[in-house]
Amino acid sequence: MTDPDDVLESLASLPSFHHPIATEDGDQVAFYYDESGRNELHILDVETGEHRQISDGEVPRNARWGVEWSADGDRVFFHLDEDGNEQNDIHAIDVGGATAGETEPVVEMDGQVSLADVGDDGDTLLLGSTRDGQMNLYRHDLAADETEKITDYERAAFGGLLSPDCERIAYATNESDDFDNMDAYVADADGSNPRNLGIGETGAESVHADWGPDGESLLVSDNTEDVGRCGVYDFESEDVTWYGDLTAEESPVCFLPDGERFLALRIREAAVMPLVYDCETGESRELDLPDGVATFPGEAVLDDDRVLVVHTTSDRRPELVAYDLKTDAYETLLEGEYGEFDLDGFADAEYFTFESAGDTESGPAAAWTGDNETLEIGALLYDSGERPSPLIVNPHGGPRGADVKRFNPRTQFLLKRGYSVLQVNYRGSAHYGREFAQLLYDDWGGGEQADIAAATRLASEYDWIDDDRVAVYGGSYGGYSAYCQMTMYPDLYDAGIASVGLTDLEDMYESTMPHFRTELMEKNLGTPEESPEIYDERSPVNYAENLSAPLLMVHGVNDRRVPVSQARIFRDALDDLGFEEGEDGEYEYEELGEEGHGSSDIDQKIRTYQLLDGFLDRRLGGAKAEGTTD
Repeated sequence: MTDPDDVLESLASLPSFHHPIATEDGDQVAFYYDESGRNELHILDVETGEHRQISDGEVPRNARWGVEWSADGDRVFFHLDEDGNEQNDIHAIDVGGATAGETEPVVEMDGQVSLADVGDDGDTLLLGSTRDGQMNLYRHDLAADETEKITDYERAAFGGLLSPDCERIAYATNESDDFDNMDAYVADADGSNPRNLGIGETGAESVHADWGPDGESLLVSDNTEDVGRCGVYDFESEDVTWYGDLTAEESPVCFLPDGERFLALRIREAAVMPLVYDCETGESRELDLPDGVATFPGEAVLDDDRVLVVHTTSDRRPELVAYDLKTDAYETLLEGEYGEFDLDGFADAEYFTFESAGDTESGPAAAWTGDNETLEIGALLYDSGERPSPLIVNPHGGPRGADVKRFNPRTQFLLKRGYSVLQVNYRGSAHYGREFAQLLYDDWGGGEQADIAAATRLASEYDWIDDDRVAVYGGSYGGYSAYCQMTMYPDLYDAGIASVGLTDLEDMYESTMPHFRTELMEKNLGTPEESPEIYDERSPVNYAENLSAPLLMVHGVNDRRVPVSQARIFRDALDDLGFEEGEDGEYEYEELGEEGHGSSDIDQKIRTYQLLDGFLDRRLGGAKAEGTTD
């Protein structure tokens, strides 16, 4: 496979599955799958391993949002938006019998609607919605086809979870004066009698994960002690039993049917490993899987001792396995698809750490990064094998996200085209504790951008890296980072690509969805009225004149998280400054129709890969495709 277009389309077209979720009795798994070339809903028989396609174009092209089984297992609920705008309604599709494949709308409301839980009573849906502005919880009665708003908080309420008898709900919100805070609540099913469980200290984040099988306990998480920990809250004693030794970030997933064990995840050095905890002894053990990223999807429990696990590594595509907790044996239900690619033809990642002072000696950021703390920063480096190798610096989104050892098709495409890839878990990233994450608060565009720049300088000094061909590329907050790097550290880069990125923080605050406004912008930066200097000085558009290398801007027109106005504002600023647009100009600009905040759709991925590849080929002189010779 020597033609770059063949590599591009073949890799983007490899079938991928998303959001697997088991029925209550564990005999079937629903999941999105795009082996037909389009995202469709499939149903897998766990006993036989066979799966069948149920939908035929009725579900979204982009598989961003998950699915849920009805209580009786006869239908699957899914989120339907318009061309990726995430203003979802809830629809249902029949999965068996003569009506298999038939769909109907279940809940239609203005704003974004997200299905939080399906009640075991067969009659109740718990929803989150921005219908009235802020994200709050709603209860839908399926039999009566009626929807009732049951919470009304100024801050977002999220994660609604019905108790086994559907008489109570658990959720998370913040009523304190500390914007960093998050608390776990329990209320009656109609929203009455809400009670803050008082888990953890004010300023920490305490949320629920699962009800105990008898409804007398709640699986919770909390980061009062800095790293996340798992706990079981007992309603009778109102006490929490905590688990783990606080040496690594851990997060709870769900109870097993016996109520005596629970599943959790442990994150360390960019690897995510699944755990089983014994509630009585407090002992835990990791599942016997290769080092990488192994997670429990949706409803993961198949029976008392078998669970679903999605497993992937940096160089192995995701596979869905049924794992036996008694024997540590597992069987593959869905294999990772490789098509014409050699199984061993993908590059692994090297995890390393480096010291970063989080400051800069010159440029705009020098004015506000001088007091930052020197920290150990983690990073992943993928070596393409090209010599000398051009480098793509690829900061993650979030901003409270992280790069981990999972297979990323876009990363592997860049590697197959000869570009090495650097990913940096800058200060503010997830999985390194609350204090590390909160270093980003009131400092967007500061220490975290200095960390990215420091990693870029470090990698550029490797003798096998071509320091004349270094580009930065990111999406969402990674797009914000790309804009920042290109305007605040322009000497480091020979090209840049910003996808669905932020450029004007005050416009972002005014135009994003309500729960992003409070839980992202206000929580991290305050309001523009409270923090006018931060909103002004940390907006890349205000440094557009510093752009000194070619920039590609890509943005979906239906993006409601980071509206397309963000890209247009930066484009207009460049025009006002006299920069030339076009393939021979100083910047290139693409708006993507029928798309929002990125997409998993194969055709839309191919289009994005083509934009990325064409730009890098023009601006960095390209790199060899896999299998080519000098």
